Amino acid sequence: MSQFFSNVEPNIIDDEMVQKAIEKKCPEDLGDLARQENANVKAVTELQLSFKSILQIANLWPLENLTKLQLDNNFIEKIEGLESLVHLVWLDLSFNNIEVIEGLDTLAKLQDLSLYSNRISKIEHMDTLQELQIFSIGKNNLTILEDVVCLRRLKNLRTLTLSGNPFCSKEHYRLFVVAHLPSLVYLDSKLVRHSTVLALQEVEETKQKELEYQQTAFVEYLNGSLLFDNLHGEDREVAKLASIPAVEDLLQAYPSWFVLVSENLYNYGLEQYEKREAEVSKFYKRYNEILTVNQQESKRIISDFESQNQRLYQAGRDDIAESKQTQGKEDIHQLWDALMTLETLVSNDLEVRPKLIPVRPHSNNCWGVTSLSLQCRDLENEQHEKLMEIIIATMEKLEEEEFEENLEDDLPDDVQKLLLDKNTIVNAINMSHRIRLQKIDKRESDMLCNIYKCDRNRASIKKIICFTNTLQTEMDNPVILEPME
Repeated sequence: MSQFFSNVEPNIIDDEMVQKAIEKKCPEDLGDLARQENANVKAVTELQLSFKSILQIANLWPLENLTKLQLDNNFIEKIEGLESLVHLVWLDLSFNNIEVIEGLDTLAKLQDLSLYSNRISKIEHMDTLQELQIFSIGKNNLTILEDVVCLRRLKNLRTLTLSGNPFCSKEHYRLFVVAHLPSLVYLDSKLVRHSTVLALQEVEETKQKELEYQQTAFVEYLNGSLLFDNLHGEDREVAKLASIPAVEDLLQAYPSWFVLVSENLYNYGLEQYEKREAEVSKFYKRYNEILTVNQQESKRIISDFESQNQRLYQAGRDDIAESKQTQGKEDIHQLWDALMTLETLVSNDLEVRPKLIPVRPHSNNCWGVTSLSLQCRDLENEQHEKLMEIIIATMEKLEEEEFEENLEDDLPDDVQKLLLDKNTIVNAINMSHRIRLQKIDKRESDMLCNIYKCDRNRASIKKIICFTNTLQTEMDNPVILEPME
């Protein structure tokens, strides 16, 4: 390890060091050949320079056919001097002082790379290593787990070592890596088992269920800063104005206010969800009871009608007296009236009950009073007014000579250009404000769009009309039965 050499003078790779390493690697019967002055170093394919107190990589360009290079346990601080080693397949730089991954662009054939125990804080500059199969970068200073995602571009990567980095202590670290690098076979010297893949699927299913639960409670994407980020993600003009001190203070405070409102709505929505579920459960229980009674009564009415008019439908046209036909038509009308009356009663009962259920927020209940539209619009309007006051005051100061020089020194050129034209800056801020209000209204509209709708009544009426029309047609055109032989 490099810390073992604190009392040793660092070295730079030179011809003598390389020659000794070659001699040590060569068999005894080839030792004389290796020591000859004109020995062909291009024939060397492997070189070990471990524990040599090397500070800088240099003078390796003659060894252009190297396939394996071992530089572990040295003082190396920078990856360099490897450009000519294009045939390198195996490279060990573990236990050094390297801080940045670089100097590997030409090593397109590299299959095994070890940077274990260095000082690297970011995974980068590895896109050209498409043949890489084994990569060890454990025990470094990697803190951002998302940086691992860039390794997806290495299609042949099968073995990865990350253990010992700060981000390994994060929850679901292993599942995150496996999820984003599905081709891995080994992670941290452990086989990526089927159980890990199943656990990953369970995590994803849990996230999906949580989202579905939030959608059912009408609070999806209200937790955290997701809504705020959506509103202000493309607001470039206001972002430029952040260089004005007062604007910067305003923009720093505003997100926390907005996010707090969103989170309050999120928590309130989850609390109200159970109450709504209980009301909905009661509604559907009564709904099913009403439908059962309706079906039974409808069957009874239709059965009575068929019993009374059965002979009319079995006789020929000439056998039906005009008075009986008139009576039959009257019975059909009464049947229609009875079924429609029954359906109206059912419909009225079903239409009253949804009004008692706070399925979606509206202005007549407490959810509406604290609704997203109301509070967020208030915050947005307040922030807009303060921003306009600051901008106008700043522009007035710029017009005064005693303030102009100090302000201009502190403001970037693009901000100064914006402040030169009052109409331009005011229009830009107003436009951004209107867009955000539209997004707030759209979010509120999305929350309201799924109010309970009962289309059953319309469908039932169509069935009644169709049924009675069919009876009337059969009455006008009775079926003539053939005589029995």
